[in-house]
Parts: sequence; C-alpha cells; structure tokens
Amino acid sequence: MFSLRFLRNYNKQLSILRLKSISAANTTAKVNDKDGAVQYMGQPTNETHPHLINEGEVVPLITKLELQERRQKLIDLITSQTRKRYPELNRHVIVIPSATKKYMSEKIPYVFRQHSDFLYLTGCMEPDSCLVITASTSPGQHQSTLFLREKDQHSEIWDGPRTGPENAVRLFGVDQSLPMKELSSFMQCCAQPTSSSLLWYNFKESPLPEVDTILQEYFKKVFSKVWDNPTSCIHNLRVIKSPAEIKLMQRSCEIASEAIRKTMHFSRPGVNEHEIFATVDYECRKMGAEMLAYPPVVAGGDRATIIHYINNNQMVRDGDMVLMDAGCEYHGYSSDITRTWPVNGQFNNVQAAAYEALLDVQTQLIDAMKKRPTLNQLYQLMCQLLAIRLGDIGLIDSKSDMNTKMRNAYDFCPHHVSHYLGMDVHDTGSVSRDIPLQPGMIITIEPGIYVNYKHEAPKEFKGLGLRIEDDVLVTEDGPVVLTANCPKTLKDVEAASSS
Repeated sequence: MFSLRFLRNYNKQLSILRLKSISAANTTAKVNDKDGAVQYMGQPTNETHPHLINEGEVVPLITKLELQERRQKLIDLITSQTRKRYPELNRHVIVIPSATKKYMSEKIPYVFRQHSDFLYLTGCMEPDSCLVITASTSPGQHQSTLFLREKDQHSEIWDGPRTGPENAVRLFGVDQSLPMKELSSFMQCCAQPTSSSLLWYNFKESPLPEVDTILQEYFKKVFSKVWDNPTSCIHNLRVIKSPAEIKLMQRSCEIASEAIRKTMHFSRPGVNEHEIFATVDYECRKMGAEMLAYPPVVAGGDRATIIHYINNNQMVRDGDMVLMDAGCEYHGYSSDITRTWPVNGQFNNVQAAAYEALLDVQTQLIDAMKKRPTLNQLYQLMCQLLAIRLGDIGLIDSKSDMNTKMRNAYDFCPHHVSHYLGMDVHDTGSVSRDIPLQPGMIITIEPGIYVNYKHEAPKEFKGLGLRIEDDVLVTEDGPVVLTANCPKTLKDVEAASSS
C-alpha cells in the first residue's frame, strides 16, 4: 500500500507550501460574495492563501474529497461493527464536538488548538462547533451536518471573522450546516422514540461542555440503552496515514530535525536551559511550524534522569550533556524527537560508551520493524537488547541471567519504547499496542538510559541520562526514518554541538 514511492516526489509536491506557514488561529480567508464585496471567513482558503492551500484543499494538502472519504470510512466501519450486535437498528447518530476556547485568566485566552478527531473529519479550525453524522444502516447512506457559530459583527471585531453556516457547505464539503444554537432541536428530532437509533458520542471526554449538556439530556431520555463511543473507530482510521498526511508528517519531522541541529550548535557551557528551549522554539516557528508539539524537555546534566523534566531553568555546565525532547506541530501534524549531546562538543569516555550502546539498541529496534512486530514486542526486544549492551559497558552485571539483566534494564529505562504519532504526539491512544505494525503507521523508537543517584550502579555512571528518539514510517519496503536529518551518530552529534 505505502512504499518509498510516496517520498520520492516529496520536495516537488511540498514546494506549493513554500515552507512558510500562517497560523490559522490568527489569520482569515476571504471570498467574493454575490455582490462582489469581500467576505472574510474563519480560516485560510485557496482564494487568499494560494501559497499555502491548493484549489480543492480545505487545509494544507488535505482535500475536501479526502475529508468526505474519511467520513464515509467512519460510517462503513461503524456499520460493519454493529450490524450483528444491534440487528434492530435502522440509524446511527454520530456526534463529534470541536474544542472550545480556554482562558488563562479573564479575557486572556490560551492559544487555541482544535480537537484532533473533529479536525480529522471536517478540516474546520473554529471553536465551539459540532459535527453530526446521521446514517441509515443501509450502506453508503449518510448525511453530515456541521454546526457553527453564526456570524456576529460585535464578536468578530474582537475575535476575528467567523465562517458562519452559510459558507460551510462550500468550504468543508458537508451536506448541510446550521447555527450552533439549533443543535438541541436537531438532536431532539434525531431522538424520536419511534426510531431505533444508536448514539455515538464520547461521554467520558467531551471537549465542548455545551454539546455534552445537550447530549446528556437526550441520552437519558431516549438513548440510554443504545449508545457507544466513536473514539476507537476514529482512531482506527487515523492510525493509518494517507499520502497527504505522510507528506505533512515528513515536513514536521524535517523542521524539528533542523531546529534541533541548530540548537545543538547554539549550545555551549554556561548556557541556561531556557535559552536552549527558546532556540528550538524559534527555529521551528521560523521554518513554518505553528508551535511546538508539547512542552519540551531541556535537561542538562543529572536532570536528564528525570524523564519528564520541563522546568528548563538551570545552567548547563562544561562537561554536562543536554537531553532535549522536542517536536513541532505543522498544519496539525506532530513530530517527536529526542537527542542527547555534550554541551562542550565532546563526549567523555563514559558518556561515549553509554551513547554508543544506546544507539546500537535503537538501530536494531528500527531494523526489527521490517518484520512488522507490535509495539509491545518492540518493547520486549528493547529490554533484551539493553540488558546485553548495559552489561557490555559495565552498568549492570553481565554475568547475571537474562531475566535479572532485563529487570535491571527496565530499572534504567522505565518507559515504553514506542507510541503512535500523528495529529497528536501520543496519537490514537485507543489503538492497541498489541497489533502488528501496518504500512502507513508512524511510530517513535525511543530507548533511554537514566541512572539516578539512588540506583545501584558504578559511580562513573551516576547522574547520566540519555535518550535517542526518531519518528519512523512503516512502508511495504521497510521502515523509513522521517527524522534522519537530525544528527545522531556520535561523530555527527559532536560535530553539530561544537561551537
């Protein structure tokens, strides 16, 4: 299905983006209305951002047709899964809310980020919206209704233009669009007791309280015996990336790789971790990323043994290594990279031995992906490989039996070696780690070594923390490392980190 052919024409196809992104949260698109006047909409379109969005695309590289196909695939999957479980059904009602704007304090909002499932199915980047798909159990028959905030002159003065329901069908390719205030009455029609309907809605984690309140009401009245959570179905679709998604992921990985390389070169003894943080953030945004994909870890010295260290406020001394875990978000798709380097540009003997051992483990894990193991099988393999290599360098007793060495290896690397990657950093969380890898999946490979001062270990290793993480695409021809441009060999890391 997926092979290296998808990447061969990557640079040519990606040139349409010109590598200069405009944040959709802070920009607008315009079209001409029937009177020829300029009509602004809530997100960029091809009419005003041709450098960013091609004709037929709703968001960069994702076409209206692909969004329609995603909705159809969701219906087909849901129908096939429930046909035997609920033979009496004649209709499905699937409700997917958007995110809502959140505030740090009064009138001071956080940067808005759209809910990934809603964005995946609609391409709509506006808050306080909702997608409702109604489908009969007959194959191929469904209707998508997008509920949006109405245009409001006063609100748009403060927060920017809205698309409005009147423009949504043309822009997003849905069947119809209605004002958000009509969602309640629409659901009332869907919840007629005479119809045998199955409600699909995530009651456990709703990103939009307004929708949750409405759905709770009709759930109790009508759907109390027939409801399900659509999240796993959506995640089963999202975990396999389309060619367009792979191109976006490739660019996200390229941006983060180059930003980390430049950050390595910037670092020097006496630098503060927050300066390193600021550098990678700046470099990612400069190359077109909207934001960092998550709060980065920038850990100098023994702080690298704290796996989720994000304080990033200490000085990095001569002789320390820096562990940086950072990635960026590029048009809705994330990268996730970790590199460890000597701040003075030269590994000492202990650091070099540990680094080479860890790199050897990671190299073997990536090679093992050719056989399409599960993520949990990769984790078991990591423990085995670490047990051998940590014994080789004297961190653990090489004469112990394998079970003991594997327990010791887990003690020095207590996290999993991989997760799915995509629109979210820890993507498609409902997808099992016990299914074989499939072409189109993108995963991380991230073994680590963390020796804190409480560990029983040789003195020279105490306070040592390392991780090497890459983002890897599964193809028919084998694994493709999307972050290959980020310095990784001992020689290349030393060269990149030498000022």
